[in-house]
Amino acid sequence: MGADIEAKRQREKAIVNEMIALYCRKKHGTRGGLCPDCAALAAYAQQRSDRCPFMETKTFCSNCSVHCYKPEMREKIRDVMRFSGPRMLFVHPVAAIRHVMETKREKRRLEELG
Repeated sequence: MGADIEAKRQREKAIVNEMIALYCRKKHGTRGGLCPDCAALAAYAQQRSDRCPFMETKTFCSNCSVHCYKPEMREKIRDVMRFSGPRMLFVHPVAAIRHVMETKREKRRLEELG
């Protein structure tokens, strides 16, 4: 596996962890750690990312044709993304802007294919 792919994987894992931490702080009132449910979700997300065979070509899990999350965990991560996504602009503006740019690029690519 190339260094670029591993760097992408680590960046994705860090952002997902930050989004889960933000969600947990704001929704569950935690400080300095995650509640047990959010910790389980973070561990699950890390595991899924570690095993992703499409890391080289995928943009985001939501655009993937293979959904590897169990339905319960998929719903939990969606809740986290819906809540934390807009707030990431204030927490990690560079990552948030990169996400918007990649989303637009992916949308254009999919329109050209279909």
